[in-house]
Amino acid sequence: MKQAIIFDMDGTLFQTHRILGPALEVAFTKLRQAGKWHDATPLDTYETIMGVPLPQVWATLLPAHPETDRKQMDDWFQQALIERIHAGQGALYPEAVTVLQTLHAAGHDLYVASNGLSAYLAAIVEQFALDRYLTGVYSIEDVDSLNKAELVRMIRTKHGLREGYVVGDRQSDFTAAKENGWPAIGCRFDFAQEAELATAEHVVDDLLTITQIV
Repeated sequence: MKQAIIFDMDGTLFQTHRILGPALEVAFTKLRQAGKWHDATPLDTYETIMGVPLPQVWATLLPAHPETDRKQMDDWFQQALIERIHAGQGALYPEAVTVLQTLHAAGHDLYVASNGLSAYLAAIVEQFALDRYLTGVYSIEDVDSLNKAELVRMIRTKHGLREGYVVGDRQSDFTAAKENGWPAIGCRFDFAQEAELATAEHVVDDLLTITQIV
């Protein structure tokens, strides 16, 4: 049966951990140079909250800083991420392309719903030519609420999708699936947490297994 499959990007299709640390270091180095940060780069803290929208990231990492500083950090961080993607320092997870090819060839409609920003997602799609397989790529910027469940709902409504799966690695993905009445496929990858994976209907240790579920 033809299904719609909505993938998360970070930690699901794209190995974000390869560029996350270096890009975050660039941003915090600039903040240090501006005299506004004097501690180590809080990479560990970021990794524990990976998957939340960026405004929440900066509110967590920079709770005492004004919104102007957070916005500047957002710009520096995004620029550093995109530069590293274009430089070939990022990578998809093993079998990601094979899985997308297989599902696309089987007639399934494939989408991305990500808490990442549009320019960042576009860089990944361009670098790996993912537009060959994806019907649509959507950023959390596409909904005013910055809520992934609402983003998935918007995709479903826009494309008239009735049945499908949400594939991701964090609670925001599994909650989005549940609130839209779809089963979730949890990916036990780099940023995944077992307590969150327990809320998904299916859990996989590699992307190829998804072709046995759909």
